[in-house]
Amino acid sequence: MLSEIPVSPPNSPLLTSIDQGASLHDLNTAQLLQLAEELRAYLLYSVGQSGGHFGAGLGVVELTVALHHIYNTPFDRIVWDVGHQTYPHKILTGRMQQMHGMRQAGGLAGFPKRAESEYDTFGVGHSSTSISAAMGMALAARQQGIARKVIAVIGDGAITGGMAFEALAHAGHERPNMLVILNDNQMSIGHNKGGMATYFAKIWASKFYIAMREGSKKVLERIRPAWELAKRTEEHMKGMVAPGTMFEELGFNYIGPLDGHDLPQLIHTLENMKDLEGPQFLHIRTMKGKGFAPAEADPVGYHAINKIEAKPKGPRPADVPDKPQLATPKLPKYQDVFGRWLCDMAERDNRLVGITPAMCEGSGMVDFANRFADRYYDVAIAEQHALTLAAGMACDGLKPVVAIYSTFLQRGYDQLVHDIALQNLDVTFGIDRAGLVGQDGPTHHGAFDLSYLRCIPNMVIGAPSDENECRQMLYTAYQHQGPAAIRYPRGTGPGVIIADEMTQLEIGKAVEVRRGERVAILSYGTLLPEATVAAEQLNATVVDMRWVKPMDEEKLLEMAGCYELLVTLEENAVAGGAGAAVNEFLAAQGKSTTVLNLGLPDQFVEHGSHEEQLTWTGLDSASIVQRIEQSIGSEQNPVLSTLLTRSPIELPR
Repeated sequence: MLSEIPVSPPNSPLLTSIDQGASLHDLNTAQLLQLAEELRAYLLYSVGQSGGHFGAGLGVVELTVALHHIYNTPFDRIVWDVGHQTYPHKILTGRMQQMHGMRQAGGLAGFPKRAESEYDTFGVGHSSTSISAAMGMALAARQQGIARKVIAVIGDGAITGGMAFEALAHAGHERPNMLVILNDNQMSIGHNKGGMATYFAKIWASKFYIAMREGSKKVLERIRPAWELAKRTEEHMKGMVAPGTMFEELGFNYIGPLDGHDLPQLIHTLENMKDLEGPQFLHIRTMKGKGFAPAEADPVGYHAINKIEAKPKGPRPADVPDKPQLATPKLPKYQDVFGRWLCDMAERDNRLVGITPAMCEGSGMVDFANRFADRYYDVAIAEQHALTLAAGMACDGLKPVVAIYSTFLQRGYDQLVHDIALQNLDVTFGIDRAGLVGQDGPTHHGAFDLSYLRCIPNMVIGAPSDENECRQMLYTAYQHQGPAAIRYPRGTGPGVIIADEMTQLEIGKAVEVRRGERVAILSYGTLLPEATVAAEQLNATVVDMRWVKPMDEEKLLEMAGCYELLVTLEENAVAGGAGAAVNEFLAAQGKSTTVLNLGLPDQFVEHGSHEEQLTWTGLDSASIVQRIEQSIGSEQNPVLSTLLTRSPIELPR
């Protein structure tokens, strides 16, 4: 059991040999056990060097070793759900020496990525997709006559997603040859504990039982009443000691629950299940953070860690006096601003209810969940249900607030359109992680919310520029009688003072921040500091637009009549975004003002730091200045979106 993250590479002879091309298939049980220990230690070391997710990975070390030992990967397909747990998989598949650059620009992705390795059979980042994807691969193999094994590994959180159950039901009907492994890390699903459950699980996974079951099935299927009786007897026996009856009813042969850290038993069970026909289901119990004491004690807090910064070497010179350590106030993250506002609003209005699809900690709702437990609803990974639940509550007198990441709101789009907006229901959305999110990369960027929200009737959409404006705009959206969304980014803001008082702002009203000449920068959201720095160099006007829908049309007409160039700035896709709304309005008004739209290009932006991503996409202050100067110095069409009319920006790959 390790209690500290290694700061130097651990001794890993077996792991190094695997990285250099040796096969896991040739290792005996003792060697596999040693490999698992080396893998766990190296995982801790590498994540300490790069930062990233590691609690889930520590929990599947034995499973990962067993899968790559038993199956002929990458010919046989392993599909991982979400991908937080795939660092051990990456280490074992030729990427050990690249782990130090995980989630950094030009380095490995934090999730499986098909372009990165043939062992990454399906790119993921959002949850509950593995069973559908694996089933597609299994059916493709069946149709082409390929003798390929397909395994989906899904966690007890991800399996709460409706898409996972849709896939389970369909697999029970189509009956492809595939194995679903439920990695139950004791974070979501309850367990049947004790010797009886373990005893029966071992029986069900034994070759004798499987042979007897399959042989009896062939005989008894000819005598239908006898087969039905035998089948139901087995199901009820399993149901008494294990939570597998539901999966049996869906058409799977259920085995488990087994100890997911018992490597010999895992290997034995997988060997026995490997050649079974039809859909199979293996339920294993693991511990998130296994083998690292702090993570075992706090699996939520150690879900991911930051890079461990190197300490200065050598003793401090005696003649250098110690400098007093001044306490610097910790800036609140935008999620904390939301969480504080939610609690303050709940104290004022007992109609308020908070809803989140398994994003309590990430959305800043922990305090609300503790203080207002009877008004807090975590619906698990079920974005569609979260939105229609909110719609039903709004129909009958409650005022729901939905806390959701921009990238996950995409999964509930139909419900947003038909169940909430069409009925003009009073639902407030706190849309977190809007814009570029840094190391988590393209699966988690909130790059499209302004585009997909702006086209929906009845929606009010706000984009605050700082923490206090975020609080006041959330309050304003809540007071609005209808669907309203406030989008804000990951991380901290510029550090403005947040007023305790909540003030209702005028919806659709912009604020002029700086007055200049020739050029006006219309800033939507938290790129306002970049806009202001650029404006100082250009002597340009800056307007904090605040509202994407409705826009401040009066201000736009004023700007169009005063300036040679209007520049729209947003951390959202240019296609269909806030700048596109400005273009549409001015064109409809017959205005010939030149407009330069700055935003995210029509490309997926790879992982790296947020600062690097702003530079890549031309949204840092220096790039803004350069692009405005280029625009002023060239002939322009009346309404011009440069990112839509020129060749794409060269982004890192």
